[in-house]
Amino acid sequence: MAPPAGRRTGANRRAQLGLFAGYLVAGLGAVIGALLLLISIFRPEAFSGLRSMAVDIASPAGETGAEGRTDSLSVLEAVAGYYRAGSRNAEMRREMQIARVRLAEADALGAENRRLRALLKLSEGDTGPVAVARLIGSTASSARRFAYLSAGRRDGVLPGMPVTSPLGLVGRVLEAGRSSSRVLLLTDSESMVPVRRATDDVVAFAEGRADGSLRLRLINLGINPIKVGDVFVTSGAGGLFRPGVAVAMATRLTNDGAIAQLLSNPAATDMVVVEPIWQREAVAAVASDSAQIPQTDGAEADDAPGASAQGVTTGAAEAGDAQ
Repeated sequence: MAPPAGRRTGANRRAQLGLFAGYLVAGLGAVIGALLLLISIFRPEAFSGLRSMAVDIASPAGETGAEGRTDSLSVLEAVAGYYRAGSRNAEMRREMQIARVRLAEADALGAENRRLRALLKLSEGDTGPVAVARLIGSTASSARRFAYLSAGRRDGVLPGMPVTSPLGLVGRVLEAGRSSSRVLLLTDSESMVPVRRATDDVVAFAEGRADGSLRLRLINLGINPIKVGDVFVTSGAGGLFRPGVAVAMATRLTNDGAIAQLLSNPAATDMVVVEPIWQREAVAAVASDSAQIPQTDGAEADDAPGASAQGVTTGAAEAGDAQ
């Protein structure tokens, strides 16, 4: 009779022994595990030495793994920090640029506030201002020196009125329109202002030189008392400009006076104050007297430059100084 097709594994003696040995080892392991479990429960200190030994044996491997993790994290953090630093630097540069702009704006605002405060101090004087306006333009290439003012007759501005800034006298109104005016600057060749030294009574005429400077011509010739650095202010002679307004500072001596630098530079002046004529009656009287002088007498005509269309200021100044 033929053997069965499917023979069981237990029919082989070697297989039976292997299976028995496996069961035996499993049972023995279970018994040992249970025994160790009972000992660890009831006597936990019994295996402290073994645990310490196991920790000591495994510690080098743990340290190596920890160092590897730390190094890898450090590399990753360094790379991430590099990219973050680049973006932060760019952001900081943008912030610095914005801060510079804000600082420049703050400086400009502070300068504007200082100019306005100075103008307010001017307006607190004995004579109230007629108008506060801006210099909106000036001649650049012409030999004449004019400036244009953003105030006119509707603001109370009239020809002959002095124009001042916080640094001193700028000029006088030559022509007044409805909303703008033309100002004759001190540096114009037709401008002449009676002045005196701020520290004493040395008097002179400040004449424009059309090159941005003034010529100080002494009234009393002789030994030149002017020194470099002397400041000259309006004397009030002629009644047009109130006395004590800063005009110029002497920079170079001449035989009959000095060359002076204008204190209130129109190119650097933004806001100005238009003041009323200091002694309008005196100016009107001088103008009327000049108009009555016969023009046939050349000497008298030379002494009356105020009769010209532009010379009211000069004539008033010279007539007042002659008095």
